Amino acid sequence: MGVQQMLARLISQPSISSASPDWDHSNEAVIQTLAEWLEPMGFAVETLPVPGMPGKYNLVATLGQGPGGLVLSGHTDTVPFDESRWQSDPFTLTERDDRWYGLGTCDMKGFFALAIEAASAFLDTPLQQPLIILATADEESSMNGARALAEAGHPRGRYAVIGEPTGLKPVRMHKGIMMERLVFEGQSGHSSDPSLGRNALEGMHAAIGGLLELRDQWQAQYSNPNFRVQVPTMNLGCIHGGDNPNRICANCELHFDLRPLPGMDMDALRQSILDRVSPEAERRELGLRFEPLFDGVPPFETDADAELVRVCERLTGHSAEAVAFATEAPWLQKLGMETLVMGPGHIDQAHQPDEYLDLSQVKPAVDILSRLIQHFCVDSPAVDPKPPSP
Repeated sequence: MGVQQMLARLISQPSISSASPDWDHSNEAVIQTLAEWLEPMGFAVETLPVPGMPGKYNLVATLGQGPGGLVLSGHTDTVPFDESRWQSDPFTLTERDDRWYGLGTCDMKGFFALAIEAASAFLDTPLQQPLIILATADEESSMNGARALAEAGHPRGRYAVIGEPTGLKPVRMHKGIMMERLVFEGQSGHSSDPSLGRNALEGMHAAIGGLLELRDQWQAQYSNPNFRVQVPTMNLGCIHGGDNPNRICANCELHFDLRPLPGMDMDALRQSILDRVSPEAERRELGLRFEPLFDGVPPFETDADAELVRVCERLTGHSAEAVAFATEAPWLQKLGMETLVMGPGHIDQAHQPDEYLDLSQVKPAVDILSRLIQHFCVDSPAVDPKPPSP
């Protein structure tokens, strides 16, 4: 089965992940399809349910044996879509204008077809280190698939390439993302007498000033010239409070996001925020809740002189870059692997109507993945059986 046929089948199987139950799908069909292809090739296939998420699965497929090896990783889920904005069926692979159109073509079901095509050339080649194909669940919503793998300490490899769409340019760092909820709870009362209540909206006004001061401090303290936006960012996204102009506001809620740079710790950032807003709540006798809207994705960085970075730069002819979007890289890195993001397609084609994979990317992608397998699995000597420290 060729790349086009594999991709057509993967595209035809809905695997949307979403915080909205109306959109959320199981990814079991995609996982079963990958297992159906990989097992006859000689891969040892493990299908791992994601704890606490019925219908969600990770897959770890291993060719060869040993503690080291190369991991080619991708997520099996896609984002929701608006069919009225598509020129063709999102679940049917459609070729036109030297492109393959379909939901997940570049983000990122196409990577699995290309990785399997590259791996097929090595089935009769003795591997010094194993080749692992990793497929995860729910990257587009919760990242719980990759998080579960990291918590389980699985898989074990030495090098990991995540095939997110980067135009086949290596990416060795990205910012993190945090989405937070801040709630002040006061007491309503008639607006003619402020002593009758405790105004949550006024408390939030003061807290927002504190948040913006924190942002200024972080941006003065942290900067990384590898990023187009070189400083950490904070966006005040939405606010809700009160119900009437002549009633003292009893409840006010703010949602905001932060994009920390590599080297910034998310727990420390949250503690700084809490330290800044808590005194204001106490002074005004307001109840305070501060919590993540989701667990967040840590910032990621692999050293510029890491072997994986140097090999991918040599194979592609591009220096490793930094990107603003988040990936599963921090969790694979937590397992002790040198990790890099690199795959076909471009991020501006992802999450869009008429998502596509340019055919000009297909052969180069297979060639680069084949060379990575050759370097890390065939030419590299067997490694010490002691697993890498997470």
